[in-house]
Amino acid sequence: MPENSVGDKGVRGMDRMSVEALREAVAGRGLLVAIDGPSGSGKSTVSKRIAADLNLAFLETGAMYRALTWLCMSNEVDLGNPEAVLKLADELEFSSVGTVAEPKFLVGDEDVTEALRSVEVAAAVSVVAGYIPVRNWMANSQRREMLKAKETGRGMIAEGRDITTVVCPDADVRILLLADSEARLKRRVLETYGKVTPELLDATRELVSGRDATDSLVSSFLEPAPGVIPIDSSNLSIEGVVDSVFDQVVDWLKSEGQGRA
Repeated sequence: MPENSVGDKGVRGMDRMSVEALREAVAGRGLLVAIDGPSGSGKSTVSKRIAADLNLAFLETGAMYRALTWLCMSNEVDLGNPEAVLKLADELEFSSVGTVAEPKFLVGDEDVTEALRSVEVAAAVSVVAGYIPVRNWMANSQRREMLKAKETGRGMIAEGRDITTVVCPDADVRILLLADSEARLKRRVLETYGKVTPELLDATRELVSGRDATDSLVSSFLEPAPGVIPIDSSNLSIEGVVDSVFDQVVDWLKSEGQGRA
């Protein structure tokens, strides 16, 4: 077997391998990767890279919350009424099409990709995400998608704030992605506006801190649960974080190989 290639038995004892070999190694295994972290930690960017590199399905759970928020706002539902928000969740027909690199989000047949990135939705989503019944509804929906991907053998990577603890605590690889507050703020501003200026930093700071504060009331995503691997991305490049997650995938493959020996 060539160096850096892997089979069911050859994976044991390997520390590093090429992306191509790693993709081949996980193919058909239904690998589930769960990544949690606060706003701006880089979890969405990292998850997309890993999904593309390993040919995993990608579940952007934040987009689901934003889609429900957009639906409520479009239907003039009072966001202060949790029962009304939950009722509308049952009518949410959310889907993600396109590619991992360029996803296209639909609610019903309507393309809401740009709308979900709007400042208005970003400012309101923390209210919707703060309702426990809504989070439970989302968790059940997200878990169904992850288990479906596992059953097909393709596997999935999902990112959010409670994937490692609530949605899929039995995921094969569980990561908590952290970063210092200023690094997270700059990433969120760049993601939203495409540039970073002092004015945009000031305008976004309260949104980011407010979202974290609200979510902290209903989800623990700043301290890793048992079995969850923390990765601090503050001083790491995207490639560095991706490599760190790949290391955990290799460790999982080793344990799978040993379990089959």
